Amino acid sequence: MSAVITRKALSRRTLLRGAGTALALPFLDAMAPALAAAPAPVRRLGYVYMPMGAVWSYWKPTSADLKAGLSRTLQSLAPVANRVNVFGNMELKNAYPGTHATSNAAFLSAATSKWTESTDYYLGTTADQIAAQQIGQQPKLPSLELSMDLLTTVGQCDNGYACVYQNNLSWSSPTTPLPAEAHPRVAFERLFGDGGTPEERRSQLRRDASILDWVSSDIARLQRNLGASDRNKVGEYLDTVREVERRIQKAEAATKESPLPDLDRPVGVPASYAEHARLMFDLQVLAMQGDVTRVITFQLARETSNRSYLAETGVAEPHHPLTHNGGNSEMLGKVAKINAFHVSLFSEFLQKLAATKEGDGTLLDHSIYMYGSGMGNSDIHDHINLPVIVAGRVPGGRFINYKEATPLANLHLTLLDRAGVRIDKFADSNGKIAEL
Repeated sequence: MSAVITRKALSRRTLLRGAGTALALPFLDAMAPALAAAPAPVRRLGYVYMPMGAVWSYWKPTSADLKAGLSRTLQSLAPVANRVNVFGNMELKNAYPGTHATSNAAFLSAATSKWTESTDYYLGTTADQIAAQQIGQQPKLPSLELSMDLLTTVGQCDNGYACVYQNNLSWSSPTTPLPAEAHPRVAFERLFGDGGTPEERRSQLRRDASILDWVSSDIARLQRNLGASDRNKVGEYLDTVREVERRIQKAEAATKESPLPDLDRPVGVPASYAEHARLMFDLQVLAMQGDVTRVITFQLARETSNRSYLAETGVAEPHHPLTHNGGNSEMLGKVAKINAFHVSLFSEFLQKLAATKEGDGTLLDHSIYMYGSGMGNSDIHDHINLPVIVAGRVPGGRFINYKEATPLANLHLTLLDRAGVRIDKFADSNGKIAEL
């Protein structure tokens, strides 16, 4: 069934349809009249998880003015420093007794993980899912959960804690973890597929063709009824969709030519970690452009990851063993390089959001993203001085370093409030962040 395109104001929910395809559109000038009575622009919340903390001496900014005080680890944030805040002395008390599993689980829940190796696990509803309940109901997907690793391990993973705590950032209830998707193809199909099972969508969206081929008639009809500015916006958006799809197809073709298994990664992802991560970030940009979802979580790597980042950082050793360093300066320096690399990927993403126009602003103007870890010093598994960055639709350009330990739950409560989600308390919060 084709979208009905007229010279009247377009609905924000207009879709271009084809066999197995429902392609959402970016915000267009032609949609503005229909939204004239809307109380506020679209608000979005996103979360990016970095495992195993950070080396604080390399991470900590040197002044409250972030632009002037970016540390070695945070240098890549320079192009967006005025849109970013870095926080110091944030704490997750409920993540103790101090494990990798509880670090991951508490990051978005600020809750205590029930100590169990079985299926009677219990945590808390995470901040992203509280947001999804209120701001995620209009879009196609209430929320989108992404990761970089296959998170299929079961049983106990860390000091008697069930693997479910380490595998899942998002929980829609204390007993309902939401699995994350690491495969770009499957995530792409979730964004642009039109119902059916994953197998049905995969057969409909042919590997050797573009989804844009399935909606070409709707595209042509739409373009004939848009002004020049909107035609350019749609053209740029469709070019991005096609480019992301091309990169997915290229990765799948490479897998067929060299099908060497990687137990931590899905089959058919880019061979390069950096390219895989950039692809997953680009899918988030597309999801926001088309208003497919307004709540996103992304796990850059699992806790206890033994991934090596030799190509990206020159560090050959696996990440996790390096974090247990006893204060060895050489090992700390190598961990800091890995931290800096992860931050650079986030910075690239923020720059793309800032460059993507939407209405009277950009995607970054209409989004809040929180980046960080549930662990501070990974050598001793503590949960103080958490590395935390907040970017987007909040006052920026500052290093906000508290004199006393401040619950991370306070930041969650504040960001929910800024996104229009009103609750009185979140986990162990004792107030809101006045600086935001």
